[in-house]
Amino acid sequence: MKRTLVVGMALVALGLSVAAVRVNAVEKEEDVKVLRHIVMFKYADEASAKAISEAFVALKQEIDLIKDFEWGTNVSKEGLDKGLTHAYTLTFHSQEDLDAYIVHEAHKAFVAKLDGKVTDVCVFDYWAQ
Repeated sequence: MKRTLVVGMALVALGLSVAAVRVNAVEKEEDVKVLRHIVMFKYADEASAKAISEAFVALKQEIDLIKDFEWGTNVSKEGLDKGLTHAYTLTFHSQEDLDAYIVHEAHKAFVAKLDGKVTDVCVFDYWAQ
């Protein structure tokens, strides 16, 4: 009985230690600022949207400076989109990483594919709070 009690208390103590480590890890993640690079397009036609979206997604595999990537199509009912239909959000850890991404050969090749397929674009960068 005593051994079971001691083992049980040790496991509880260990569990509390693990929980404390997890809380500290979450706090450290929140302290890390990330730079978001948002790109919004209005496409010339739907065929362009599909091909360009696939090419944009592929950049995540080609450029390891991109820490996260997501995209979607506009579903807002407010009517304030100014005709922009697709949004892409890339995450970087530093301004230097974003700067290097902009001049990266894979990014330049991607931008070249946009010619004649995108009728409007908006780019917005911010440090996540």
